[in-house]
Amino acid sequence: MECKRLFDCIEHQMQHFPKEDMLAAKENGVWRKYSSQEVAATVNKLSAGLLSLGLSANDFTPEGSDKIAIISANRPEWLIADMATQQIGVIWVPVYPTTNPLELTFILNDASVKYMFASNQELYDKVMSIKDQVSCLKEVYTFDYIEGAKHWSELCLTDIDLLNQMEVIKKTIPVEQVATFIYTSGTTGTPKGVMLTHKNIYFNLQSGKQSFPFPDNPSYKVLSFLPLNHIFEKVASYIYMYSGMSIYYAESLDTIGDNLKEISPDAFSTVPRLLEKVFEKIMIKGEELTGIKRKLFFWAVALGEKYDNLIPGSWWYRIQLKLANKLIFSKWREALGGNIKFIVTGGAACQVKLLRIFNAAQINVYEGYGPTENSPIISINLRMPGGTKFGTVGEVINGVELKIQPDGEICVAGPSVMLGYYKRPDLTAETIIDGWLHTGDIGELIDGRYLKITDRKKELFKTSGGKYVAPQPIENKMKESPFIEQIVLIGDNHKFVSALIVPGFSKLKEWAKQQGIEYNSNEEIVKNEKVVRLIEEIVNEYNQLFNQVEQVKKFTLISREFTIDKGEMTPKLSIRRKNILANFEKEVEAMYL
Repeated sequence: MECKRLFDCIEHQMQHFPKEDMLAAKENGVWRKYSSQEVAATVNKLSAGLLSLGLSANDFTPEGSDKIAIISANRPEWLIADMATQQIGVIWVPVYPTTNPLELTFILNDASVKYMFASNQELYDKVMSIKDQVSCLKEVYTFDYIEGAKHWSELCLTDIDLLNQMEVIKKTIPVEQVATFIYTSGTTGTPKGVMLTHKNIYFNLQSGKQSFPFPDNPSYKVLSFLPLNHIFEKVASYIYMYSGMSIYYAESLDTIGDNLKEISPDAFSTVPRLLEKVFEKIMIKGEELTGIKRKLFFWAVALGEKYDNLIPGSWWYRIQLKLANKLIFSKWREALGGNIKFIVTGGAACQVKLLRIFNAAQINVYEGYGPTENSPIISINLRMPGGTKFGTVGEVINGVELKIQPDGEICVAGPSVMLGYYKRPDLTAETIIDGWLHTGDIGELIDGRYLKITDRKKELFKTSGGKYVAPQPIENKMKESPFIEQIVLIGDNHKFVSALIVPGFSKLKEWAKQQGIEYNSNEEIVKNEKVVRLIEEIVNEYNQLFNQVEQVKKFTLISREFTIDKGEMTPKLSIRRKNILANFEKEVEAMYL
């Protein structure tokens, strides 16, 4: 494959499918569209402005190149600034909007960031609160107009000399140049700066595009809402741009439902947690139905739970499913805009039950997998007959070489493996051995072709009896119950497995009403004896599916969801076990008294 730079997507789009809505976002309640031509011109003017600040790639090394950071929700300016930075060989350092001030200070100092973009007042204030602790940071520019702050438009210059200088530099940017540092949120320890080159990311996006495949289709629109700071959404965005698809940005996570109906997208990428939320809302509406409508709703859901894309089922099952799609599932599709061709999910394991039901409803969800260190895609379920197997993360994409170690660890090699961790040769040497990236994930190949993740190597725990337990498969199974919203298994160096459980409060409220139980607050309801017995019955039912040593013997009900703000979830909504155990130390100790 001939490698290009990421920003070459602009020229590619201008040549093959110039369009009026390359990017779009809501501004003052109206969708504001940015054409390919406008994006190209703005990127060039911003590159000129960055050059006027004295920024440069210097010797094209990670240490020698200047760095620019961004802290912002998804919006057109995010990608525009990203590409403008790349064109002059400067390294892009995205930071999650939810990053706490301590981590933000560390990242900006570690990367020696000279300039920064902040999207709004809140994030600008966050940066300014720690600016005195970051001596290398010269100035912060904002996307919103903020009193006392410099607006990014001040950097959009039309100076001919600067534009010519930019064009000369642009031609010299090698594909081996580091395009970005992605600081991994991780589950423990200090953030690590993953160095990804243009070649790493371009090879990965093109391999993923061809393998999946993502079609070249300028009529396609996608909705973007996962943080662009994460490599998953960033690579998806460049796949869309290289495919000629229009990217529309959701206003917020709360408006996704409305935005889906407004633009009727063909596709979007997501994480399992958000799919779980969508399904939960659907089920709540189903519970509100009465009579024949209620019976039909749950009949359709039960059919969906039996769906298997590789086994068509009997003629009678297929007729029933067709009817269910017409009567019930068609309304689900309408709620997603009525035009969804595919949804790609990654970042964590997706419940098989959800995959079956959504795919039965002709809402095609494809699960993929890959760490930041591989730019990120390793495997994905494919859009072709036999290309998808529920419960797996699909087939390894073209150009990625896979091997599974004797202990089950997944290792990969190929052009998309990172350059290394910035300023951490020790960690790089531990992670990349003889060219092989050690992912830290445990897995196996099913039928010789579908990769299945069974656990995280570091999340395996050993009971005091010396038995290993893989928590993720047990947690994912138990979360299939609508009464269990979140669950974290505990048992390292303990004599039995216990769990912290966040109930599905919406479902619980409805159940409490049916039982005549007064529901005043979450704090009160989790202590109710009948509620505890209900969850105990559910846990015991699922326990039968696992070995004796893996079964949950005790649990504690938690009155709130695990959150990003309290450090219990990563920004991509994966649980941080260590932090959860620290935050609920007393509850854990009480189960082992």
